[in-house]
Amino acid sequence: MSRRTRSSGVAPFQAHAFKGRGRGRGSPPPAGRAPTHRLLRPIYDYLDNGNNKMAIQQADKLLKKHKDLHCAKVLKAIGLQRTGKQDEAFALAQEVAALEPTDDNSLQALTILYREMHRPELVTKLYEAAVKKVPNSEEYHSHLFMAYARVGEYKKMQQAGMALYKIVPKNPYYFWSVMSLIMQSISAQDENLSKTMFLPLAERMVEKMVKEEKIEAEAEVELYYMILERLEKYQEALSVVRGKLGEKLTSELQSRENKCMAMYKKLGKWPECNALSRRLLLKNSDDWQFYITYFESIFQLIDYNWTPPAEGEHSLEGEVHYSVEQAVKFVEERITEEAKSSRPLRGPYLAKLELIRRLQHRGCNNEYKLGDPEELMFQYFKKFGDKPCCLTDLKVFVDLLPSSQYTKFINQLLGVIPLSAPVDGDLALPADIKALQQHLCVVQLSRVLGLYHSIDKTQKLSVVRELMLRYHHGLQFGKSCLKTELQFSDYYCLLAVHLLLDLWLDEGEELAVWQSLTLLEEGLSHSPSNAQFKLLLIRIYCMLGAFEPVVELYSSLDAKHIQHDTIGYLLTRYAEALGQYAAASQSCNFALRFFHSNQKDTSEYIIQAYKYGAFEKIPEFIAFRNRLNSSLHFAQVRTERMLLDLLLEANISTSLEESIKSMSLSPEEDDIPWKDLRDNRDLTVLFNWDPKDRDISEEHRRLSLEEETIWLQIRSLTLRLISGLPSLSHAFQPKNSEKAAENGVSSKIDTIRTLLQQLEVAMDSGKRFLEQTIQYPVLGPPPTRMAGFFSNGSCQCQTSLFYLVSDIYELDTNGLEDSTDIQERIGNSLKSLLEQLTDLFNKCKGDLIEVRDGILKTHPNVLENLVFFVETLSITLWVSSYCDSVLRPFKSNLQKKKKKKKETSIVMPPVFTSFLDYVTELQTLTSNVIDHIKGLEVMLTALKLEELSLEDTLLSQEEKKFTKTVQGKVQSSYQHSVQEIGELLKKRLDTVKKLKI
Repeated sequence: MSRRTRSSGVAPFQAHAFKGRGRGRGSPPPAGRAPTHRLLRPIYDYLDNGNNKMAIQQADKLLKKHKDLHCAKVLKAIGLQRTGKQDEAFALAQEVAALEPTDDNSLQALTILYREMHRPELVTKLYEAAVKKVPNSEEYHSHLFMAYARVGEYKKMQQAGMALYKIVPKNPYYFWSVMSLIMQSISAQDENLSKTMFLPLAERMVEKMVKEEKIEAEAEVELYYMILERLEKYQEALSVVRGKLGEKLTSELQSRENKCMAMYKKLGKWPECNALSRRLLLKNSDDWQFYITYFESIFQLIDYNWTPPAEGEHSLEGEVHYSVEQAVKFVEERITEEAKSSRPLRGPYLAKLELIRRLQHRGCNNEYKLGDPEELMFQYFKKFGDKPCCLTDLKVFVDLLPSSQYTKFINQLLGVIPLSAPVDGDLALPADIKALQQHLCVVQLSRVLGLYHSIDKTQKLSVVRELMLRYHHGLQFGKSCLKTELQFSDYYCLLAVHLLLDLWLDEGEELAVWQSLTLLEEGLSHSPSNAQFKLLLIRIYCMLGAFEPVVELYSSLDAKHIQHDTIGYLLTRYAEALGQYAAASQSCNFALRFFHSNQKDTSEYIIQAYKYGAFEKIPEFIAFRNRLNSSLHFAQVRTERMLLDLLLEANISTSLEESIKSMSLSPEEDDIPWKDLRDNRDLTVLFNWDPKDRDISEEHRRLSLEEETIWLQIRSLTLRLISGLPSLSHAFQPKNSEKAAENGVSSKIDTIRTLLQQLEVAMDSGKRFLEQTIQYPVLGPPPTRMAGFFSNGSCQCQTSLFYLVSDIYELDTNGLEDSTDIQERIGNSLKSLLEQLTDLFNKCKGDLIEVRDGILKTHPNVLENLVFFVETLSITLWVSSYCDSVLRPFKSNLQKKKKKKKETSIVMPPVFTSFLDYVTELQTLTSNVIDHIKGLEVMLTALKLEELSLEDTLLSQEEKKFTKTVQGKVQSSYQHSVQEIGELLKKRLDTVKKLKI
């Protein structure tokens, strides 16, 4: 615990310079506290250095001499918390908190402890007590305000802010209270209440300060603007920005102009919008956002037949353009001005293309003679073709070209690139980096225009060969590059891989996938920091069913903060599905750590925003936190993590109960915010040069979200059904349904039956969805595991298992007498279950890798089916354990009766025979699967990949080395997966053997 963390106080914002009262490391302690500070210093040092045990010992020594040294007790609690003794730590903390301390050391230490315990609400109680005892302390009041901010107590924040302002009348405190009113309006469920009470009150509070001329800082003006905007008082907001108060808006470039522009748009003041954007473009003709506003406003004015007034100014902002002729002239003037500029500006040239596009859309382009889009794009390329932005700029406007002109346009661009003269059929290669980047831009444009999609297999292979030659040639320009820098020719390699993926997925060319992996691994050896190489390798390895190499690749991406949500799906989608349970567990933890820290981190951002007056950021931080809490990926990872934990830990019924208890799982509770689920995935993280018809569309995104949501429903309901099993296992007397209802068991089975109905509905939705046979683009969203779940029979099998639970419960309630129908139903269900499990096992048969005509072919579906089998078998055993717990007491009672009556003729009910036969066959089936897995292990170990023929490939000797590496990685990953699945199944076999009634 760094003593820097313990410093307290409030930072100023803008003009207000009131200082914090805390101390940093090395600062002298306040007068009168020096002896205490010296006594505590060793404990602080131990905690700072992570030596928690020594900190506890030092605190104990100190407490023997100074029993009333509360801070030492809290520091000891921090040490206990960090060594995993949470209960002891909490008890110690509560002892001190009950004394309502007012010394700074104790309060700060308790604050840190409660934060580490994720109990921020207790900090508010601390400072409420401190404020009562020391009512005039600015420091304690400000700490109380921030404590309320951490837990989102906006009403109490408002009161605390005003209490603080009364003690110390400084503007920031007053505006903290105002901002708290705005937060109440944002969080209010009733929008009417928000607009009739909270916001008007906030407005009156600010107006009071305006009238008294007490507005001093920019933050206060920003707050006033925010209130008026939320009240939809756009004219008043505009007056504030344009008036004297608006002069304080100086921290951001063009802050005042941007706010004016926003209000003009809201008010539909298009003349002012046009005049202001025109004026700003005269200052900076490269500012794209103002070109967009300029064009938007001019066409609005044309549509409304607007004409300037006969006398006076056109508008508040000056001259207005209101015809296409003026727009054309204005853009031409910007291009003329650009020629005189000291640096080349892209804005004016792109503005001309944008104007052409808008005119074409309105069907009136030709009459204005703005030029041929093809020629304009050609001229733009000549000027900016060596810049990385050239492709992204032109990509937006390629739809202006007729498809018949694509080849001609590309050849025209190639004609101006300075390449060496080809000798004896060799390629014409660039002599410098500038020429290389120009050529690379043209190659990427060729892909965007779809020219590479229209060629046949032979031509594609020829293009791949050419691209790789250019890639290798380009490496010479990056010899001096650092490891963290990308090679100039990397995109050649990436484009070659995209062509190979076309061959693999469109034409089933198996060799192409191995070549694409080879090229990517080679590319990564030259550019170790190229994220695109890594992301594409992750995607392809996962499609081949190899998870082992993916973990290291993802780790090397060093994903930061929000990226765990936006790109984490690339890893977690395949984590469990490919049988590497340990790595899957690690991957889920990796993702969940970010989500769980989000709540705490965001609170700190909010507090900093209050301290520094960045009020407009506070709603953004709240929205960000809500967005993450409602993340689809968060819900998926949380659900899969719990299912995985149960799969790995809960071998028998008792440990299932313990696992469910430790996870605080309840079948009645559904904590997924279904209505607010947010798809935060970045589906464009993989670079893509596909034409629009092959690219990821909005429809793909919608369908993917629908599929992910249905699959999450199925998984979540499965988890909740499993979590309900232990609650049914409590023995109670047969034919005692009233009593059963009293102790809650009856309601538990009702919950199970309700969940089962919901699962059936979700599965029906899933089946209907899959009937559409949707094919996402290869670089688009990966499909869920739902298709495999239905096709291999896991779906039917798992549903049957939960129906069996209902039947067993019925038998338990009614008893063995008069239950022939139920027993027969259970017997039939057990037979059917074995048949379904056998069918599922049959889908797991077959080799994972086979060599056909010297080419390696993989069957990752075998691996996914095996994983589903293990999961389904685990659910089978949990249900069977419940069945065992019901039948065992019945059998025991029958045997007691038999002994009492000394009869030998008591007939055993058929359910016992059915269950024993079922357990025997289940044991045999599990043994057979384990034998099959052993066979797979032997086959994978015996496979000699180095003997594969690679003579007919496009690869050089150097590249063939990478091929061996790639194939070795896939083989090793399969071996690891099969091994982990086998180990888990052996545990399951031990569980089956214990099922003896």
